[in-house]
Amino acid sequence: MDWDKLRIFHAVADAGSLTHAGDTLHLSQSAVSRQVRALEESLNTVLFHRHARGLILTEQGELLFDATRSMNKRIEAATARIRDSEEEVFGELRVTTTIGFGSLWLAPRLPKLYEKYPDLNIDLMLEERVLDLPMREADVAVRMKEPSQADLIRKKLMSIRMRLYASPEYLAQNGTPETIEDIAKHRLICQNPRAAQVSAGMIMVQQLLAYDVKSTLTVNNYFGVLQSVLSGLGIGVLPDYIIEDFPTIKRVLIDVESAEVPVFLAYPEELRQSKRIAAFRDFVQEEIFAHRQTRKALEAGASTQV
Repeated sequence: MDWDKLRIFHAVADAGSLTHAGDTLHLSQSAVSRQVRALEESLNTVLFHRHARGLILTEQGELLFDATRSMNKRIEAATARIRDSEEEVFGELRVTTTIGFGSLWLAPRLPKLYEKYPDLNIDLMLEERVLDLPMREADVAVRMKEPSQADLIRKKLMSIRMRLYASPEYLAQNGTPETIEDIAKHRLICQNPRAAQVSAGMIMVQQLLAYDVKSTLTVNNYFGVLQSVLSGLGIGVLPDYIIEDFPTIKRVLIDVESAEVPVFLAYPEELRQSKRIAAFRDFVQEEIFAHRQTRKALEAGASTQV
């Protein structure tokens, strides 16, 4: 098949419109239409159903689009590897992680990475959905569980736990719970057990709610939980990595915590030689080491005060 026609077909299928595809390809609508019609004639099949609202792929069109999408991902990967053969770290790096870890831990530390590599462009994608790295939805991921795909390079960074925190102002006004049963007298701030989250956090929240908590605030991410805790609204279930950057909040009910949650960094095998991946990996590992040292010091200080 004609590679140029396939490229144009892919753009049309992706955009769902001859006009939008033409804008992307810098071609006129008539030129795009001629190329698609020629491809259909060469294959002796119809690839699109045409209607007033745009174009819809036929069954044969879907089959071809699956193939061109896979080809496009491989071309992107090859392009990335070619660019990474240069000595300097530059270009786009697509990083995916959870909303909580990305906004509360990773983003505040990125200035150090940009200071070292000012020509790096990071696309930070924060969502609970696990993006498909082999299909190049992202280049590198920081995940709260070990990746299941076999064709990924993965490295365990650390383990975290969900614990209970409150602001000094809230505790001064409402008292500090002494036993887990006392949680019923306080407002609990947490993620909804039905929301996408690590299973350890969900189990901990379910156990706490079993104590007949009278007032709750549920938020669909830990950033919202943290802001509510800092505002003195109640006692929040939060990952322990937040204490370094928010030392004013106090941990309560020291014996209550979730099971360990492993944190993994992962990227596709085909990007093993990527200098951008290596730069990001080394940066995260250095920050994790510094984070561990700071957390040990903070926890040692807290135990001394007790």
